[in-house]
Amino acid sequence: MALKIALKPGERVLIGGAVVKNGNHQTMELIVENKAPVLREKDILSEKEADTPCSRIYFVIQLMYIDTENLSVHHENYWKLVRPLLAAAPSLTGLIDQINENILKGRYYQALKLAGDLIECEQEVLRNVR
Repeated sequence: MALKIALKPGERVLIGGAVVKNGNHQTMELIVENKAPVLREKDILSEKEADTPCSRIYFVIQLMYIDTENLSVHHENYWKLVRPLLAAAPSLTGLIDQINENILKGRYYQALKLAGDLIECEQEVLRNVR
């Protein structure tokens, strides 16, 4: 089934490793007809922005999704980040288990969405600390 993407003026999307940007057109509509990793600009996290434990986990899962040639490296880095997080915050075990299940089944996009929830949990904790 094809994926239809509508881009606003200046909006970017990552499709299979290529960054596509709409110019100043009102709306550009793209149809992706084959299976390829697709991430909207709002869902892309740069390495520089990955500055908390949960955002670093999100970043590594993002790499799993878009850089399948280096999956073993990304999986190794993921586990290096998850172990200390669970030691510090065992309450995140349920969410991490869901992420793990998706990663192990190769469903990286779904894992990435759950990692977004993980970042929200982290932000909630940080707001309560301040």
